[in-house]
Amino acid sequence: MKARQRPKFLARRSYRHRRMIDAARLLPVLGLFLVLLPILWRPAATPEPDTARGGLYLFAVWLLLIAAAFVLARRLSEAGRNGEEGADGPAPDGEPR
Repeated sequence: MKARQRPKFLARRSYRHRRMIDAARLLPVLGLFLVLLPILWRPAATPEPDTARGGLYLFAVWLLLIAAAFVLARRLSEAGRNGEEGADGPAPDGEPR
């Protein structure tokens, strides 16, 4: 008798849900990199630091991170309300994975 074969690919919803979780996990790392990036900037022609440009950059990064976190949280909560679980379904003990 043939053994039952598992599908080679995940369901599209499950795959997208897992990639959104991965993006949410990487968002703080991306934010840290973007916030520390001004340290690598070369100084301008003047000896005084260019604080206006750096301040605007940090404010823009801050707003971008807030917007990205909002969008990811919204999509993950919608996926949770729709009952999206892993490809294997809920964990045997009833705990979320």
